[in-house]
Amino acid sequence: MDESAAAWRAVRARQVLSMRLTLKSLGHIVAKIDDETARSLRDGSDGWSIMEIVCHLRDFDEIFYQRAQMMLAQEHPQLPAYDHEAMAIERNYQANSLTDALADLLASRARFVDFFKGLTAEQWARGGIHPERDSFSMTDAAMQVPLHDLDHIEQITRVLASN
Repeated sequence: MDESAAAWRAVRARQVLSMRLTLKSLGHIVAKIDDETARSLRDGSDGWSIMEIVCHLRDFDEIFYQRAQMMLAQEHPQLPAYDHEAMAIERNYQANSLTDALADLLASRARFVDFFKGLTAEQWARGGIHPERDSFSMTDAAMQVPLHDLDHIEQITRVLASN
């Protein structure tokens, strides 16, 4: 294996590791939050509650996984768009259990991490058309997951800090 290939393998391994570490951080942050608190603390008067944020992360983890599966199975597919606001209402995020939502997210992420760990160099090169970002590679997908997590982890910590 040449140096360049070894460097890319190391980068990809760190990307996959970051997918696990962001959820460990989230778990520590919400560990002592009960469902009532998770439903009542919001990001501003009309913003999402902590419960809604965790449920959003859970559901979008599945969406990100499905998009990656599409890129693997199809030649440069058009990846579907989703309305996260409508999804929160349709799936009644506020009625969820924080413990269950986090457990489901952790299970989904374990599957996603295994998916990325199993990709060959050729599969890492696959891509699609993202509904908001245009051309989108498997590497972009691996970066999107922890960055999306961090965006919402920051949101949760901001909500907790302001209450």
